[in-house]
Amino acid sequence: MFENSRGVAPLNWQALVDEALRRRKAEGLTQREHAALASVSVPTIAAFDRAEQTLTLTKAFDILRVVGLIEHEAEDGAQNAFVQESFKRWRALVDTLPADSPGRFPNGWYRIDYCLEGDLRNVSLTEFEDILRRAVTRHTGWPVFMVMTRPDLAPREIDGAIECWLAPSSDEVERAFGDAAHADFWRALPTGRLFLMRGYQEDGQDTFAPGAIFDTSLPVWRLGEGLLHAEKLASLLRNNDETHLTVRFRAIYTGLTGRVLRSWATPMSDLLVEGHAARSDEAVLEVTVPAENITGRLAEHLFPMISSLYERFGVTGLSVGRVKAETDRLLNSRIS
Repeated sequence: MFENSRGVAPLNWQALVDEALRRRKAEGLTQREHAALASVSVPTIAAFDRAEQTLTLTKAFDILRVVGLIEHEAEDGAQNAFVQESFKRWRALVDTLPADSPGRFPNGWYRIDYCLEGDLRNVSLTEFEDILRRAVTRHTGWPVFMVMTRPDLAPREIDGAIECWLAPSSDEVERAFGDAAHADFWRALPTGRLFLMRGYQEDGQDTFAPGAIFDTSLPVWRLGEGLLHAEKLASLLRNNDETHLTVRFRAIYTGLTGRVLRSWATPMSDLLVEGHAARSDEAVLEVTVPAENITGRLAEHLFPMISSLYERFGVTGLSVGRVKAETDRLLNSRIS
């Protein structure tokens, strides 16, 4: 038995879990929202709620950090704090919407966040807003981090960040597209931190019910657009031509339960892969890559994330070549 000569009490894990649950309730967070903020799966946070001690310290710290029981670490912590702040901001915006509003993403959503690490230029918010316009990669009709020009839909400065919320149509806002896939919310900081939430394009179709399918190729295109956006933004923010930057990129998909993997958006694609119903309700995907030549290595960077995502639907054995065929389609598509 170790002698406690310095008065440091043993860790009371159950008491720590109880306090985390109390703070979650006080913040009005659901279990799923807490998991999303901590970038862990719902089963992981359910295990935490049961006070299981099989979690890794990293995952436990991420969960505790959301409710202020662990101090944020230097670089990783700054991005996680930005993500949490952005998610809470989105929750506040949609709080006034009806419960079934597409803007609430009732059938699930996916989130992209990334940060640029390295020597960045110091830019004002006004300059940064212009840089964000120039960073949009227009390979599709609705790219990620879309910058609108209509005054009621254009990005604006909110609390030191550039923010855009494409709210559903209302008495104040009239929009041509009212589905969840076009109800984007995104925020960006001049320090190279970005966050985006969006609903599923599959859920706005008349041919199948919302929440029924998960398209095969759309994740390649959307995550590909996200990495290409990071490459372009890095080129606009790097301090000089000799500066080497790194992109820490993450995506979370929720609301997968009940969805079947199916080739729908691009039925003629070489990525004709179909699978079973999702084995879990969410997927957390991460990659860290050099900001240079993302275009040339796009398939290589996307492959581990797409493979991991497909595994949720029972699909294994995906090849880099098939992912590359789809990224080539993306790169050869251009919307003026």
